Amino acid sequence: MIKSIRVDYRLLHGQVAVSWTASLGADCLLLVSDTVKNDPLRLNALKMAKPSGTKVVVKNTAEAVEALKSGVTDKYKLFIICETVEIAKAIIEATGEKTLNIGNIAYHENAKLYGRSAYMDAAELALVKEMVDDGVDVFIQMIPADKVIKCKSLF
Repeated sequence: MIKSIRVDYRLLHGQVAVSWTASLGADCLLLVSDTVKNDPLRLNALKMAKPSGTKVVVKNTAEAVEALKSGVTDKYKLFIICETVEIAKAIIEATGEKTLNIGNIAYHENAKLYGRSAYMDAAELALVKEMVDDGVDVFIQMIPADKVIKCKSLF
């Protein structure tokens, strides 16, 4: 069962390992990145940040979609953390989920800050708008205690 889908370029770090995992009651973290599997140093760092008693799986977008569609993840209370908005949109489309948490997106050229830590450029905003228009509740929230910013209000 999918507990939540989140965009966070850092994938696994203290906020995810402690606050979000506990808040959601997740027992498995699916980290979806198209770059991290080719970066042994980063992959090892992510594995060291694994919360006790929680399974951590790293997949690229195609592998994650395949696993989610196959039903192999159904036995878990799954928290999916996507590296980018584009990946999150692919996961949303594959699963039919209707909620997306945008947590952290790093500053990059032509990006504007939304909330405390989500920098989005025009292309990312267009993807968010497509999801909102498709009935997905997209919101910005860094930690569970933060106020939710509904992305629908951005348009």
